[in-house]
Amino acid sequence: MKYSGADAVATGHYARSSLEEEEVFQQKYISRPQGLFRNRFEVRNAVKLLRGADNLKDQTFFLSQISQDALRRTIFPLGGLTKSFVKKIAAENGIHHVLARKESMGICFIGKRDFERFILEYLEPHPGNFVSIEDNRVLGTHQGLFLYTLGQRARLGGLKEAWFVVDKDITTGNVFLAPSTDHPALYRDLMRTNRVHWIAEEPPAELIRNNMMECLFKFQHQMALEPCMLTLNQDGTVWVTLAKPIRALTAGQFAVFYKGDECLGSGKISRLGPSVYTLQQGKSKEEVSKNALAEDVEKLEPAT
Repeated sequence: MKYSGADAVATGHYARSSLEEEEVFQQKYISRPQGLFRNRFEVRNAVKLLRGADNLKDQTFFLSQISQDALRRTIFPLGGLTKSFVKKIAAENGIHHVLARKESMGICFIGKRDFERFILEYLEPHPGNFVSIEDNRVLGTHQGLFLYTLGQRARLGGLKEAWFVVDKDITTGNVFLAPSTDHPALYRDLMRTNRVHWIAEEPPAELIRNNMMECLFKFQHQMALEPCMLTLNQDGTVWVTLAKPIRALTAGQFAVFYKGDECLGSGKISRLGPSVYTLQQGKSKEEVSKNALAEDVEKLEPAT
């Protein structure tokens, strides 16, 4: 932005910041206060990223890696409005093409094309086996690990029952499946992130003081916020312990953290703890975690 000559940028995200003055977010037509930017660029208190007024359309999840400088120079005109109210404004001003536009769902640039066929236009196939998580039985073959995500239904010809992806082995190329959408192999309550990007505090004072902090978590935009406990490690990574197991936690996704309406920041999920199914097979959580994470255990000691 410093190269464009602009003082700030307005974006259509449904989000707010602690810098915005309260009257900007009233759902009525008002004149903008004079000197809206008078304190915006004075670096005093850290700027907080806050959830939008429309809980269903809140987009702080996608902004959880925003920098302080960028947030300080960003205005969210829609942050205090609901989507229905924005459509009302559009209708009153004759902007009918906005009203006719369909909601963007899924991967918008793919459109109605088959996802597997689209990906294979750009990536070479790496065939492997579909394997039952329960008895290691080979159920079929696939064209590549990259075509599947945890929790997804697998396409298996000749089988009546539905099978769902619960794990992937990049060494063997195997995709492990379970015979139900709510199989315990899909549920976990422990994960580790890489170094977390904290938006307002680096990291929060409570987390530094106690090495632990209760907050809320989600790893998908539209999922409900879930209670969790964070444990800070010396390298800036965190362990995330969930209040209850969650379906289809996935390495590579972003774990986004909240306190009330504030989006604290996020970190990429780098490791998953044992599934409920693994624990049911007689292995303790401590035993599985120790075996899986032995190579970097020295990095995971709590910060002091």
